[in-house]
Amino acid sequence: MSAPDSSPPLEAVLPEETCWEGRFIVAKRRGKWEYASRARNIRAAVILAVDEGDVLLVEQFRVPLGKRCLELPAGLIGDDDGGAHDDPLSAAKRELAEETGYAADHWEDVGEFCSSPGMVAESFTLVKASGLAQIGSGGGIDGEDITVHRVRLADVARTVADFRAGGGAIDAKVLLLLAPGLLGA
Repeated sequence: MSAPDSSPPLEAVLPEETCWEGRFIVAKRRGKWEYASRARNIRAAVILAVDEGDVLLVEQFRVPLGKRCLELPAGLIGDDDGGAHDDPLSAAKRELAEETGYAADHWEDVGEFCSSPGMVAESFTLVKASGLAQIGSGGGIDGEDITVHRVRLADVARTVADFRAGGGAIDAKVLLLLAPGLLGA
């Protein structure tokens, strides 16, 4: 892989313009590019909760899609629940318990990733959780209506196919669970 060009593109030096700002989302423009970001510098923590050959997935209705979506558990860092001094690990622990009803003995920060870099300025921290123990029923808070699925890793491709066939959406982050099959590994 060659080194990136050191001169910034024109869009990198143009001023960023806020076109619209809501409580959670900001629409921005820089040159010809239009994109969205989260308000108040809030980020997300996504949890890869794996244990004994199983993975935890969650299902919830997503208004922008107009349907239920199969996802990895996730939540916001620095929102009203976590406060200004929240960090990826504390958010991940809180969200895993709220959404799935599970706690974990082992946590690993896998790194920061960008979700859709051509359209959204959002990034998320992927946190791996293992040594899972069920501590509650999950389901989220404030009417989130989250359904928890504990799925054998060997059955993820079939689970995804069945969910899609039933009219559900699949979050792109679930692709990391499908990668070995897609790559023939």
